[in-house]
Amino acid sequence: MARKLALSCAASVMALCAPVAPALAQQQTQEEGLVPSEGQPSAGQTPDEVIVVTGVRAALAEALEIRRESTQIVDSVVAEDIGKLPDNNVIEALQRITGIQVTNRGAGEAAAISIRGLPDALTTMNGRNIFTASDRAFALQDIPANLVRRIDVYKTRAAEQIETGIAGQIDVFTRRPFDFDGLAISGVARGIYNEQADSINPNVSALISNRWTTGIGDIGILVNASYARTEFREQSITAGAMVPFATENPPPGSGFTPLQRIFPGDGNVNWQPGLERGLSTEPGSTLRINGVDVPYYLSRDAVFSPDVAGERERPAINAAVQWSPNPSSTYTFEFFWNSFRQTTFNNLFFSFVDWWEALGPNPAETFELIDGTNIIKSRRVGNVFGFNSGDLTKSRTDTFVYALNGQWEVDDQSSINADISYQNSRFKTEFMAMRITRVASLIDVDFNEGGGFPAYNFSDNSLLTDPSQWDVGEFYDNANRSEGSAMTLHLDYTREFDGILRQFKTGIRYDDREAMDSLRAQDAPGLGVRFSSLDPALVYSNDDFFQGRANVPTSWIAPNGYHIYRNADTIRQLYRNSVDPGILLSDELELIDVFDINEITMAAYAQADFEVELFGRPLQVQIGARYVNVDTDLAFTDQFTRESTSGSQRTEKLLPSATVRFEPFDNFRVRFNYGETLRRPSFPDLNPNFNLTGDLTGIGRGSGTGGNVNLQPTSSRNYDLALEYYFARDSAIYTTLFRREIEGLVVPITSLLTIPGTGLNTDIFSVTRPENASNGVLEGVEVGLTLFPRLPGILEGFGVQGSLTVLDSSQNIPLTDSNGNIVGQTRSAFFGVSDLSYNITAAYERGPVGARLSYVWRKAFLANNEQRLFANPIGVWRRPEKSLDFQLTIDVTPRIGVTFDAVNLTNEVQQSYYRFEEAGGPDTHNLGTTALPRTFALGVRYSFD
Repeated sequence: MARKLALSCAASVMALCAPVAPALAQQQTQEEGLVPSEGQPSAGQTPDEVIVVTGVRAALAEALEIRRESTQIVDSVVAEDIGKLPDNNVIEALQRITGIQVTNRGAGEAAAISIRGLPDALTTMNGRNIFTASDRAFALQDIPANLVRRIDVYKTRAAEQIETGIAGQIDVFTRRPFDFDGLAISGVARGIYNEQADSINPNVSALISNRWTTGIGDIGILVNASYARTEFREQSITAGAMVPFATENPPPGSGFTPLQRIFPGDGNVNWQPGLERGLSTEPGSTLRINGVDVPYYLSRDAVFSPDVAGERERPAINAAVQWSPNPSSTYTFEFFWNSFRQTTFNNLFFSFVDWWEALGPNPAETFELIDGTNIIKSRRVGNVFGFNSGDLTKSRTDTFVYALNGQWEVDDQSSINADISYQNSRFKTEFMAMRITRVASLIDVDFNEGGGFPAYNFSDNSLLTDPSQWDVGEFYDNANRSEGSAMTLHLDYTREFDGILRQFKTGIRYDDREAMDSLRAQDAPGLGVRFSSLDPALVYSNDDFFQGRANVPTSWIAPNGYHIYRNADTIRQLYRNSVDPGILLSDELELIDVFDINEITMAAYAQADFEVELFGRPLQVQIGARYVNVDTDLAFTDQFTRESTSGSQRTEKLLPSATVRFEPFDNFRVRFNYGETLRRPSFPDLNPNFNLTGDLTGIGRGSGTGGNVNLQPTSSRNYDLALEYYFARDSAIYTTLFRREIEGLVVPITSLLTIPGTGLNTDIFSVTRPENASNGVLEGVEVGLTLFPRLPGILEGFGVQGSLTVLDSSQNIPLTDSNGNIVGQTRSAFFGVSDLSYNITAAYERGPVGARLSYVWRKAFLANNEQRLFANPIGVWRRPEKSLDFQLTIDVTPRIGVTFDAVNLTNEVQQSYYRFEEAGGPDTHNLGTTALPRTFALGVRYSFD
């Protein structure tokens, strides 16, 4: 009913307004008219100083002009030409913008982004909110760069903008037929070599657009299609979490043998897992066990190496039809389809290093401590259990967006903009895994051989590829499906005035959003037979693991995930025939709908722009307020008990905003903004039911996560002060001071719960759930520079673009006991925030040659808190991350260009470690190392317009 009402309302608005006085080219003017025409002088230049520029330099100049003329603080990336955004996807294109931090560069691409350290940017396309499946935001890496004309990053907000996203807004603009004077044709074809996967991958796109003047007005049609395929390989080495062990000489009466692992015990009587700082690493530290002070060492419980091979495809189509029946009305219909398809096979090698037998006659000779600590650096262990797992995951996302927009000029001073859109996004994934197990006679491990790299080898590594050495282990068979849809209506009215009041704008937004998640999970225990007794096609062997960059095995076998997936029914039957008949493995994807949410948002705003004289200079002020009302209906089903629950939430908020812009002298601008924004809980975070994992490490409990139906939106009060000096058309320096005061931050709270009837190997679980239990402040300064100096001769065309961001963040983190009760507070930095990051790009544009050499760097940062299961500090930190990239374009003719791109030239790795305040660090508590791929691309581009 709500959707029918929205459609009826939009149709009525368009029907009533069309005859009035029609067309509004305001949006097109905003998007197209921001840069002075080529050959025309900009502010600060005389006619004989004009420089005609194209390519890289012109794109940077347009980005500067967008910032300069905007009321808000906006940074932009502009495509140099059709299909020529200088990166593979939107996230990679944004990494050189001031204040942007990019991470998670594995699997052949960058996949995560934050603005000034905050990860929840509102994602929009052509001004419309877009999302992926049941998530709040869109996976920006899924938007091919070839479809993009421009990307705007809003650091501040106005009342007219959608209220969510305390980090800011990322608005992606695609092309429209009225962007061109007539016929336009473009094609881009690139071959991208992934060094780690040793694969060549296609990345192609094509655009055709035309417009005609007819008896019913101007008509334009555009179709832009893109396809990219990536075969990647992601290789990692991880030293497991820390747990305590008795020393080689345990005290009499303690009941421990030399180097025996010390478990927490019932009720954590021996030691408390998940302490913020972890157990003490001081030499001679003891635990009080059964009335005896037992000295202990800290050592890792395991080492493991995921070797992930994957193939990813991204087809996409953007189409638009525009009709302008007269000079004062424009109608635009747009269609966007994006698909993400990925298959990954994780050939996982896992070995425990926690056994205390087969240590020989002198256990003291089997290990080495890190100087000045009780931490075991290296050790030799006999009779260790390990498993290899062949994990295959197939995922697919399809997102469809349909939109109709009408713009009319009611008279010389008034205009109306109406926009209605419908989108649907579906994501589904299937996961199948089989394990093989063995007990190795001997393993030698150095948990940090150097530079954070673990090293391990067995007495005979050749046995790792012998199927007769392995038993067939457990089988896992899971599936998930997520879906989201929305019907959205925007209606805006604008009136211009002469005098102090220059513009008044008001509008409404109606959004009817639905989200649903479904899942299925089933597993079976091991078969108790040798792996060699099964079909040889089940045996998969990798090679050249980590390319000799670490002292670890380079080859092992695992169950072939591809074969398992292709023969799923046969594998299920194999387990049915060999295990307890009470274990059922279904051949059908009988998914349980675990949550179904309907959310209706109604928002209204009013905004006014004023201009007065101050010291003879124009002072511009924009003030506004946005009222938002959100009604959310929720229904949940427990995957174990099948019991259903329901509930509802209501949020009302008035969000004021104000921006002041002043130009005290030519080409120097001062801006101040105050605004309030919201971050709504993600839909999965509202689901109170549990997602549980059994006891995998023998500590006597499993782990799990769950949502919280009582989560409320996080709110933020935002302050920004910017100083900007534009000393040439393509050169400027600017700085912004900012502060975010955030209330109701969501932090994880962990409780120890007894949950019977799960079918897992324990009834006790350490379950982590989100709570609005924290407040915080983030503040900082960012500085940006774009400079193309006037240089003589061949040096003309050299320029530089760079930025520096300094952040400081602090939030309170609740301290909890094992039951989840808050017993104290501590302070922590925000997750994902590097307090220092910078990027610098050297650019050259002269004649047919354009080039960029870019370097981005961010300081170490707190990534997340570990589940409270172990004895190490709970904070998981990332070491500094960096990337050196190169891009070259040579225009062979005015219409044909050749491109070469290289990413991660210095062959970096991504590393993590445990730390809390001064406890831990990369030298003593290293965690994981992931090799990042280098890629090289060669391409050709054709354009005609």
